[in-house]
Amino acid sequence: MEHSARRIAFCTAALLAGLPSALAQPHRLAPQIGYAWPAGGRQGSQAEVVVGGQRLASAEEILVSGQGVQAELLDYIGPLPQRDVAKIREVFQEARQQIREQAGGRRPGEGAAVRERFEELARQYGITDRQLDGYRRFREQRADKKRQLNPQLVDMLKVRVTIAEDAEAGMRQLRVAGKTGLSNPVRFVVGQLPELCEQEPNDQRGAATAVESLPMVLNGQIMPGDVDCFSFRASQGQKIVVDVAARRLVPYLADAVPGWFQATVAVFDSDGRQIAFADDFRFDPDPALLCEAPADGEYVLEIRDAIYRGREDFTYRVAVGELPLVTGIFPLGGRAGRRTLVAVEGWNLTPDQRKLDLAPDGVGPRTISLDGGGWTSRTVAFAVNDLPESTEREPGNGEAPAESLTLPGIVNGRIDRPGDWDVFRINARKGQRIIAEVNARRLGSPLDSLLKLTDDRGTLVGINDDHEDIGQGLVTHHADSLLDVEAPHTGVYLLHIRDTQNHGGAEYAYRLRVSRPRPDFELRVVPSTVNARRGMTVPIQVFALRKDGLSGEIALRLVDAPKGFVLSGWLPDGSNCARLTLTVPGRAVDRLVPLNLEGEAVAAGEAICRRAVPADDVVQAFIYHHLVPAEQWLAAVSPTGGATLSWPEAEPLPVALKSGEATCLQVKTPRGRPPRDIHLALDDPPEGVTLEKTVPVPDGVELTLSADPDKVSSDLRGNLIVNAFWDRKPPPSKDRPNPRVRRVSLGSLPALPFELVARTDIP
Repeated sequence: MEHSARRIAFCTAALLAGLPSALAQPHRLAPQIGYAWPAGGRQGSQAEVVVGGQRLASAEEILVSGQGVQAELLDYIGPLPQRDVAKIREVFQEARQQIREQAGGRRPGEGAAVRERFEELARQYGITDRQLDGYRRFREQRADKKRQLNPQLVDMLKVRVTIAEDAEAGMRQLRVAGKTGLSNPVRFVVGQLPELCEQEPNDQRGAATAVESLPMVLNGQIMPGDVDCFSFRASQGQKIVVDVAARRLVPYLADAVPGWFQATVAVFDSDGRQIAFADDFRFDPDPALLCEAPADGEYVLEIRDAIYRGREDFTYRVAVGELPLVTGIFPLGGRAGRRTLVAVEGWNLTPDQRKLDLAPDGVGPRTISLDGGGWTSRTVAFAVNDLPESTEREPGNGEAPAESLTLPGIVNGRIDRPGDWDVFRINARKGQRIIAEVNARRLGSPLDSLLKLTDDRGTLVGINDDHEDIGQGLVTHHADSLLDVEAPHTGVYLLHIRDTQNHGGAEYAYRLRVSRPRPDFELRVVPSTVNARRGMTVPIQVFALRKDGLSGEIALRLVDAPKGFVLSGWLPDGSNCARLTLTVPGRAVDRLVPLNLEGEAVAAGEAICRRAVPADDVVQAFIYHHLVPAEQWLAAVSPTGGATLSWPEAEPLPVALKSGEATCLQVKTPRGRPPRDIHLALDDPPEGVTLEKTVPVPDGVELTLSADPDKVSSDLRGNLIVNAFWDRKPPPSKDRPNPRVRRVSLGSLPALPFELVARTDIP
C-alpha cells in the first residue's frame, strides 16, 4: 500500500511565550469534536448518536449540514472531577469499614453487602447517579490496560438525530455550537439501507452480531485489541460486496500512525475457512471486496484494525449485500458541454450501468455513482475541462510511431499492461514553454505516473515523478506528475508516460494535459470555523495554489458579507500563503454567519476570479499537515462584546519596513483601556522581524519594529499580526484581599500589510 505523506509547510500561528494558548488564540476555547458514533443513519429513521471530543460541556446545539436532518442534544457526559472521585472513594471505604465492623473484623471483599451499604451512604452524602456512572466509567478505563486515555476525546454528548424520508443521501457535516463557540466539522452519513449497530461482546465468531437480512449497513467502533464479528446468511453464487467506510469518516488522526484507522475485513464460512480478505482498495485505505458465496449457509464478516489498535474514534460503516460498486471508469473526464461516453467497470453492475452518456456543464470536478437495490455506490471522480480532448491510440509505446499531439489538448489514456510506456510526439519552437500534467491518482486511478520529455535524439529535457497538490487534502501520496519545461531548440520532442512501479492494467487510466502555460489559481481559507466576540479581530490563513507560473498579487475580498465584517491583509506577488485577519462587527449580528472569500489575479491582461474553498489544517500522525475541505466557511460570533484596537486610518499600505532601521507605528487603544496597561506582541512574525519596544502615547501605544538585514530576505513582503493584551486587576474581596493581575486577550489588530525596503530607498 502507498501511504507516504509529505509535510506541507504551513505558516501556522505560534503561541506567545509565557502565555496560555487560550489567551493567544481565543478560538481555542471552542468545542472540538473527533467522532460521531454511529456515524450515520438511514433516511426516515431516528438514531441516538454519541459525539466525542473535548470542551463539550458548554454545548447548546447540534448542527447538521443540508436539509432534512434534525439533531437534538440529550445529555453531556464528561470526565468525573478528581474531587468527586475522591469523595466517592471515601464513601466506599466507609461502607467497607462499617461492614467489616459488623462482620467482627474480617476483611470483606467488594461483595453485595458492601455495594448495598455504599449505595445507602452515597444517597445520604448526596452523590448523584451521574457521579456514580462517571465513577464506574473511570474504574473501567483504569482497569483496561490496553486503553490509552486520550484528552481529545474525554467529553461525550448524547444526541438524537432524526432523518427525514426525503433527506438527500450522502455525506453531511456535523458541528457542535455552544457558549464558547462553534466546533470543527465531522462527517455524518445519510444512508439508504437498513442499519445495524454492533452488539458487544462480538469479538469471537461464535458470538457474532446477527444480521437478519442483506443488504445492511453495519456500524461499530474498534477499541484496543478489538475484533468485531457479524454473521449473515448467503446463497451459493451470491456476489456479496463488502464496502468499508472508516478513513472516509475520520480522515486523519493527529496522534496515531499511519494517521487513520487502517481497517481490514475478512469473510469466513461456517467451517471457519477464510474465503475473502482485504486491507485496502488499491491505494485507498478503506477496504472493499467481492465475495462469491461457495455454498448456501452462514458466513461471518470480521473487521479490525490492521495492527489491533483502537479507541473511540475508530468508527466504521460497512455496507454488505449484492450491491453495485464502481471500480473504475474510462475516460476519467470530458470536455464541458460535449457528449462523453463513459465505460464503467465494477461489481454487480447491470448492462445499462456499464455505459454512461454525459454532457457536463461548467469546468471543475464532478463525481459519478450508481444506484442499485436502494443503495448508491461509493463515488468516483470525473474531471471536466475546457480543452480539446482525444483518446490515446495504442500502440504508443515505441512499437509504432509516436502519436502526434496538437497543443493545447487533453489525452485520455491507459497504461494497459505492466512495463508499458505511452509516447507522444510534440512540435515546439526554441524557448517555448511546455506544460505537461497528469491527472490520475487525484481521479481515483492507481497509476503512479512518471513523465519525461526528450528531443528526437533521445536527449532528456525534463523529468518528473510526483508533484504535490496541497489542494487535494485527502490525498496522502501525491503520485501525479507535472512538467514545466522550456524547449532548448526548435524541433520534435517526445513525451513519455509510464507507471513508476511498472504496474499496468485497464484500471491504470490517466488524463494528460499538454499545453502552453495557462495561468490560474485556487484558494483555501483556514479554518473553516472562525470564533470571535463582537468587534474582535482574529487571524485566518489563505493558501494560494498558483498554476502554470501565475504571478502577481492576488487581491482578496469578502463577497456579500454582512456590514461590519472586514478582511485585512494582502497576498502579494510570489506568496503562496498569507496570514490575514477577519474583523467581526461590533454590533449585534446573527450567531452563525456564512461567509465567502474571493480572489482576483491578472494573467495576460485578463482578470481571473476564484472563490476560496473553506478548509481545516488537520494533522496526521504527529507531523504531516493537510488542508481538509469543509462545506461552509462560518463565523460564530459571541454576543459578548470585545474591546478593539486599530491602526490609524492615515497609515499608507503596505507599510515600508526599513531594513536595518527602526520603524515606528501607532496603535489606537479603545476607550476605558489606559495605554499603559496595553501589551502588544507580534504573532508568528517572519524571521528577523522583531518588536523592540512599546511606549504609551496619548490615545494609544507606539510600537517600534526592527528588521535585521542579516536575517530577512531583501524581497520580504507579507502581513504583520499583532496580538494585544490588557492587564486587569479584579477588585479586592474578603476571600482575596490582594487579587492577582489578570492578563486578558483583546484579540489581534487588523493584519498590517508590509514590504521590506532598503534604507537607501527611504527619503
